[in-house]
Amino acid sequence: MSRFMLQWEITQKDEGRLIRDFLKLHEISKAALTDIKFKGGEISVNHQEVTVRYSLKSGDCLRIYFPPEEPSEGVKGEKVPLSIVYEDDYVMVVQKPAGMSTIPSREHPSGSLANGLVGYYEKQGLKATAHIVTRLDRDTSGLVLIAKHRHIHHLLGKQQKMHGVRRTYEALVHGSLKEKEGTVEEPIARKSTSIIEREVNRNGQYACTHYRVLHTYPSFTHIELSLETGRTHQIRVHMSYVGHPLLGDDLYGGDENLIKRQALHCCRLSFQHPIAKKELMFEAELPIDMANLMK
Repeated sequence: MSRFMLQWEITQKDEGRLIRDFLKLHEISKAALTDIKFKGGEISVNHQEVTVRYSLKSGDCLRIYFPPEEPSEGVKGEKVPLSIVYEDDYVMVVQKPAGMSTIPSREHPSGSLANGLVGYYEKQGLKATAHIVTRLDRDTSGLVLIAKHRHIHHLLGKQQKMHGVRRTYEALVHGSLKEKEGTVEEPIARKSTSIIEREVNRNGQYACTHYRVLHTYPSFTHIELSLETGRTHQIRVHMSYVGHPLLGDDLYGGDENLIKRQALHCCRLSFQHPIAKKELMFEAELPIDMANLMK
């Protein structure tokens, strides 16, 4: 089984710097260093194992081998078809179809994206578990960002908090919106009578959704949405709150006559690559069930 590894060629500006300080600059956490030391990882310079107290020299080749990861209990590897949009040694972007859970649940214990990822890693000989950075509801389709190691998940998580991971959605909502652009800024909380349903509640967490009308049809409107926050069911709750629930979203007042799931799709995903430090952007066309409604 291959181990996750990071490598640097040391330049003059890091001459004399201790590995411990160098790794701190590169956002390797103390917890990660503890795991490397005690759980089967390794730090080497020019193929010789060293400690974090080693003083770096220009031209050194520094490698960090992280310990192998064990898949989470309850997430067994399965042969689940994956629509991979992008993949390298650090991240993946996949297109999740509607009807596939992101992670296993009591109601749907198998066939999830996480099960498929673990099975894919096992086939590749990669000792890793499923680190899903941007989750989607079971019946929401579109792009999902995945980290292939805990450390990469840590870096992307920090980027998320700084709004560096950006997602754009398209949705079909009931009725005709008066304003062509708008913002719904209302707190969201779990509904007291349900373990699934959310609602706008003044005691909830801050949530902000921006929308823009793309086209108005006789009985529904095609809109684009972007989020300032990532609350559970945020788009669905906010659009229902303003009187325009998503088509097919029976949980929040949508009608299922035209489509049997919430008409919501993550169409665009952008982020800075955590290692290469360059901006990446991906797009995914609307799935057939939503596209057919606009024909």
